[in-house]
Amino acid sequence: MSAYIVGVLVPLVVTLFLRNSKKGAKKRGVPVKVGGQPGYVIRNARFPTPLETAWDGVFTLAELFECACKRHADKCLLGTRKLISRENEVAPDGRSFEKLHLGEYEWLTYAKVFERVCNFASGLAQIGHRREERVAIFADTRAEWFIALQGCFRRNVTVVTIYASLGEDALCHSLNETEVTTVICGNKELKKLVDISGQLDTVKRLICMDDEIPSSASVEQSGRWTIISLSNVEKLGQENPIEADLPLSADIAVIMYTSGSTGLPKGVMMTHANVLAVVSSVRTIVPHLESKDVYLAYLPLAHILELAAENIVAGVGSAIGYGTPLTLTDTSNKIKRGTKGDASVLRPTVMASVPAILDRVRDGVRKKVDAKGGLSKKLFDLAYARRLSALNGSWFGAWGLEMLLWNFLVFRKVRAVLGGRIRFLLSGGAPLSGDTQRFINICLGAPIGQGYGLTETCAGGTFSEFDDSSVGRVGNPVPSSFIKLVDWPEGGYLTSDSPMPRGEIVIGGPNVTVGYFKNEEKTREVFKVDQRGMRWFYTGDIGQFHADGCLEIVDRKKDIVKLQHGEYVSLGKVEATLTVSLYVDNMMLHADPFHSYCVALVVPSQPALEEWASKQGIAFSDFADLCEKKETIKEVQASFLKEAKKAHLEKFEIPAKIKLLSNPWTPETGLVTAALKIKREAIRKAFSEELSKFYES
Repeated sequence: MSAYIVGVLVPLVVTLFLRNSKKGAKKRGVPVKVGGQPGYVIRNARFPTPLETAWDGVFTLAELFECACKRHADKCLLGTRKLISRENEVAPDGRSFEKLHLGEYEWLTYAKVFERVCNFASGLAQIGHRREERVAIFADTRAEWFIALQGCFRRNVTVVTIYASLGEDALCHSLNETEVTTVICGNKELKKLVDISGQLDTVKRLICMDDEIPSSASVEQSGRWTIISLSNVEKLGQENPIEADLPLSADIAVIMYTSGSTGLPKGVMMTHANVLAVVSSVRTIVPHLESKDVYLAYLPLAHILELAAENIVAGVGSAIGYGTPLTLTDTSNKIKRGTKGDASVLRPTVMASVPAILDRVRDGVRKKVDAKGGLSKKLFDLAYARRLSALNGSWFGAWGLEMLLWNFLVFRKVRAVLGGRIRFLLSGGAPLSGDTQRFINICLGAPIGQGYGLTETCAGGTFSEFDDSSVGRVGNPVPSSFIKLVDWPEGGYLTSDSPMPRGEIVIGGPNVTVGYFKNEEKTREVFKVDQRGMRWFYTGDIGQFHADGCLEIVDRKKDIVKLQHGEYVSLGKVEATLTVSLYVDNMMLHADPFHSYCVALVVPSQPALEEWASKQGIAFSDFADLCEKKETIKEVQASFLKEAKKAHLEKFEIPAKIKLLSNPWTPETGLVTAALKIKREAIRKAFSEELSKFYES
């Protein structure tokens, strides 16, 4: 009994002490004087000048990788699951789905990976690829992607990264604009390249990551290009080794094509110094990141978030196990029933994610809890409410022994979904809702480092620190960045605003990239160099600084529409608020300047909506039929009103009419990016008829 009293009272005393000392709250960012356009500028409180490298004598990604391989030669680096079987499962409606039975992870050590990287680098030269020519990597995330990337770096070859889900027009544009001569891809991507072979101007060589090259690739016989497997390139290099031709810090490491959310993708030129600055920054932020950690890699390596994350993990001697979004958990779409998903087998300690995936984890857990009902649901709801109360600062929430009890009785099962060992989650790519952040904090028992950055800043900008449990903010400046707010009078955002300075976010530091490839006009528009030589990138996002130096994103210049009666609507802000609804999988708000109200296209969550319909006794033939029913539309609109009220939205910001769409938006449809951000113009074009009908009556 005395142990229980101590377990309860000690946390209460600590909480009381912390509350009374709030006036001396930790300063995470502090003001700094800089050049360029006047504004309100904050730097990381621990670093008076921007951080360029966290490793002595390391100034490029190639040097970082080589040093790590020498230091951790016998440790595991890259792991891939063995494919046991591939089966087709037929659903009741007649549709066929591929299911995979995957085995344990098979590992390559740092020494073995370094050997393969060196062989690939030599083999690349042997097949005729010259240093000044560019290589494109067009494939899903896998061990061979990382090996090819590091191999190119050892020859100082610039790598063009392309999303595996990119459409034909954007793919042709990316390859032709950069005049790529060698493309490294998988079987699936090879078939895409064969289909557009007549539209590619400069490609001479295709390197296939898979040993079995599809017969449809017989186009090689036409003499347009040669096709060789990656293993054969490595074999050539092993038989004909050549010295490395290592890059300098100012050399272009990557031309990374954006996901094209606003049209054709733009190629962002990143130097080794740019990426290393961000990699170094994150190393100083994530606590105790070391060789004992295990990282689950499943996001696109063509995205800077994943590319930087894998370089960090490799740089500190940790292990990287590869998975996919469709095989992530035991209940993922492509996992054969009764077998284990990637997370259960790997049991990672560190993960990166995007809000859309974390939202799905939250919704999946809630659905299971609701389905069980009874005592299980009551216990979960009680445990969650008690821990939420504690996280929100209440003295009487679940602390001490009570917290341990709930973790053991309730949340242990939830944590098993991602392997049970997660100690840190990194979230980026889009705003994370406070509801999802708290859900992950409680159910997984791990802090979330929410970051803000862009491809143009190598994902560097701000990052919430390990001990910052606040919601709705994106953290303080990373050690490599200065964050400046500049006035935007047209939108009503000024650095002189009270109680917090507000304005357009401008990011400066060694992580700010060189600019856009072959696009001087756009580069000059958003990239500036001040009188002290520091590069700045104008993001177009609107932010405000809290007293402790942490940033909050409040708006976006491009997403603001002025309605007929003069009210301004921030599309992104409203979407972020309403997608918290249990019924929403994705949505796009639309505002027409010639009308006084907003409308929305909504992709509903099929499980949530069908469960509601079942409880209400509503009959429907299929999901499309359910989406058309007036009762369904009314229910989704009611959920919007509930979330809007919580967020204090104005009446004109809430969509007056909505259309429920039964087909999901995926990167393959071209309606969302690989990072699952909506493509407004593509959606407007695809649903122009539906949008026009909103305003007919």
